[in-house]
Amino acid sequence: MSEKQQRRLIAVSNRLPIAVDRDDQGQWQLTAGAGGLVTALAPVLKDHRGMWIGWPGCGEEAPLDSLLEGFADKQGYSLATVPLSQEEVREYYEGFSNMTLWPLFHDLLGHCQFNPDHWRTYVEVNRRFADVTVGTVRDNDLIWVQDYQLTLMGARLRELKVKNPLAFFLHIPFPAPDMFRRLPWKNEIMQGLLSYDLVGFQTLRDRRNFVQCVREMNPNMKADIRRRTSTLHEDGRSVKVGHFPISIDFNEFNRQARSKEVADAAWYLHEKLARRQLVLGVDRLDYTKGIPERILAFERLLENYPDLHRNITLLQVVVPSRTQVPEYQKLKEELDQLAGRINAEYGEPGWVPIHYTFRSLPREQLLAHYRAAEIALITPLRDGMNLVAKEYCAASVDGNGVLILSEFAGAAEQLGRAALLVNPYDVDGTAAAIHRAYHMEVEERRNRMRRLRASVQRNNVHRWVRYFIDSL
Repeated sequence: MSEKQQRRLIAVSNRLPIAVDRDDQGQWQLTAGAGGLVTALAPVLKDHRGMWIGWPGCGEEAPLDSLLEGFADKQGYSLATVPLSQEEVREYYEGFSNMTLWPLFHDLLGHCQFNPDHWRTYVEVNRRFADVTVGTVRDNDLIWVQDYQLTLMGARLRELKVKNPLAFFLHIPFPAPDMFRRLPWKNEIMQGLLSYDLVGFQTLRDRRNFVQCVREMNPNMKADIRRRTSTLHEDGRSVKVGHFPISIDFNEFNRQARSKEVADAAWYLHEKLARRQLVLGVDRLDYTKGIPERILAFERLLENYPDLHRNITLLQVVVPSRTQVPEYQKLKEELDQLAGRINAEYGEPGWVPIHYTFRSLPREQLLAHYRAAEIALITPLRDGMNLVAKEYCAASVDGNGVLILSEFAGAAEQLGRAALLVNPYDVDGTAAAIHRAYHMEVEERRNRMRRLRASVQRNNVHRWVRYFIDSL
């Protein structure tokens, strides 16, 4: 076994891959997570008896020590917790991470708040994550830090004389220099990112944006630009920068979508909405997802193409998120009003143009929606990748779906040739794309979906992990 294979992987993220809560009897319980990142990293952590470090998502009232005792034996890797107070969660996570970095990195400056108190807490929490990591790391470990909540961790680890290979992956977009320079603490964030040995991004555009920011802020930094990675050099130190588009477990989605339970649920869904094509949107409640613009584009479709009345329905599923934040409450109210107004204007007996659902869907129902919909309308204003697009392709086992995708989603870089690309701000263009998808011949549909599925299958989440770790 090589030295690289023997090394232990230490994954660090804002949240641990667990849920800690009470059951119906009031007893504390721990449930292992099942998200995309967990699916990707868990096998690697298990193979190398690794460790995952993060906030457990609960307060001090939960008996964490006893709950975590058997986790390593069951899952094959261990956990280390970073405790956070409610105030720290509010200022570091809800504040600086999601009111400053999130909108700024998604090119939505109007949503940004630049609060010095949030920044100070962000710095303190990043230092604590680093301190916990130092207490667990061994000389030969690889340390892989995940996402925008922990950009400063690398600098703190270097302050603590950590010599281990450090990697960072940004799951959201990275902004262009003109946007990044608006951040009052841009120098500290950049110094933190340049403390890693490998910095990974979702797309080539994000990688280029980062390299341009580095060169504008530090003209002495030399850049060796290659096809898949760039290497930045200064004073004998090198930082590798690459783009590594994240993906899903294609085989798992494909297998589950073919199950009898999903097939029956998909048939029932379409039977309720018979003799029409279904257009599907699935999004977390967030202003980056372009949901109001999408609904307005569907309204323009009904206005411009009356032949589609009664022949098409938009199924818009919005998953609740940050509902306690006033800005998100306002967004939900806007969506409620939009769907209600359009249905009142265009609806007819036996036909409701927009079926708007505000709730999470169980996995079986989500896959049924993917399988039943002839058209997926995925139009974020800006997105790091958008795995919903890839999930739709993997679950389209009948091969007759059409993917309409925002050109500003990271997934467009891989899927754009076989999808219909749109500008989500262009309601006329998006309406025309829906009309084109509706009338698309079966042969073209199948050819496009065959190419989409092949791309997702080839570039699956396991390949993403292997390629990233090999690059480190």
